[in-house]
Amino acid sequence: MVITLAAVVAYSAYVTRQIAGLRQLQNNLIDRNRKDSLQLLRIQNELNSIGISMRDMLDTAPLDQAQPYPLTAWEPQFQRMRVDLEDAFRREQQVSPEGRTADQQQYLQSSLAQFWDAVGRTFALARSGKEKEAREQIRLSLQARLAALNTSVARLLVQNNESEERAAAQVTEIYDRVARQAYVFLTATLIAIILTSLYLIRSNRLIFNQLAMLSEQRSDLAQKLISSQESTLRHISRELHDDFGQILTAMGIMLGRARNQLPEESQLRADLLEVRETAQTTLDKVRSLSQALHPVMLEEAGLEQTIEWYLPVVERQTGIGICYEKSGTPFPVNGNAAVHVYRVLQEALNNVARHSGAKKAWVRLRFTSDMLQLEVEDRGSGFPATRPGQGIGLVAMRERAELLGGHIAIGRPLEGGTLVSMRIPREHLESNA
Repeated sequence: MVITLAAVVAYSAYVTRQIAGLRQLQNNLIDRNRKDSLQLLRIQNELNSIGISMRDMLDTAPLDQAQPYPLTAWEPQFQRMRVDLEDAFRREQQVSPEGRTADQQQYLQSSLAQFWDAVGRTFALARSGKEKEAREQIRLSLQARLAALNTSVARLLVQNNESEERAAAQVTEIYDRVARQAYVFLTATLIAIILTSLYLIRSNRLIFNQLAMLSEQRSDLAQKLISSQESTLRHISRELHDDFGQILTAMGIMLGRARNQLPEESQLRADLLEVRETAQTTLDKVRSLSQALHPVMLEEAGLEQTIEWYLPVVERQTGIGICYEKSGTPFPVNGNAAVHVYRVLQEALNNVARHSGAKKAWVRLRFTSDMLQLEVEDRGSGFPATRPGQGIGLVAMRERAELLGGHIAIGRPLEGGTLVSMRIPREHLESNA
């Protein structure tokens, strides 16, 4: 990308220089040549007017006159033409092209000055009464000088035309060079883009492969961690149920036997009864804790009956009213899949009890032909808008859903609160059964 951008910048600078060169060539040569040519044509027109006037001055007298017009009568007209011609020369000097040499300009100015000096001498002879000498001066000197001026102006016009042709050739050459460079640049840019794209595709493919490998490793690690957690909870649950449960049961039996051997009015009999009731209460708590750690009902009765048993337990423990809705035609969900679904429900209800502040919750279990959907909704405070769903429990819920090939969505209902929705394809539930 850096190379491509550098090439674009370099080519842009090159094109800018070429355009500046074209603009300078047009301003300094072509436009000046055209303006100068217009002034030269004006000068040429003025010189032709002077030539016509000199021809008329040399003509014989008109048919209705015995003598020709006196030369002095032409002097005012020549003064006007001189003013116009000098104005045209002054303007021509202002726009003369850079290719004009100083010698050419000096020759033109000196020739013009000499011509007007000769014109002045001619009218001086006419004013002194020497009409014939004056006419002879026009014929021998003025016409020759005028012809030389016309020739010089015509040569300058030809030079301007040649300069314009050379400038046009330069412009064409510049356009051709820019066009060639543009094609080369486009080709190089396309090659650079193709190479960059191939490199990016290869890099992205490597990154995606690494991400897929990391994701697979993360999923494997999450599955192992969750399996290890479930195994530990199952072991603790069995230890509590079997060992501590049996010990407490034995204690209750022995306390009952000892109580039966004492007289009815004995204070020790009442104390033993109280201890036996405490042991029974502890036994009930141990069994409840064992069920919470790993419900044996999942293996014995399945997911539906376990949920139906668990929800009243949550209501008694938390004081939250739970509305349970089950719809659709149930299909068997057993094994690890049932454990994951149960843990998601357990974590969602724990979040309701700990964080929402709600006094009522809704649990919906829907069976469809190809999917199992579990929803837990409350009307509590909801998640913070800045960091929704960043807790460890929610991360574990997502991991469990992904292990089953499903996903979890956490949203906010229109009435407020939180809605946790999990969808799992049926084939994943059956394959994990």
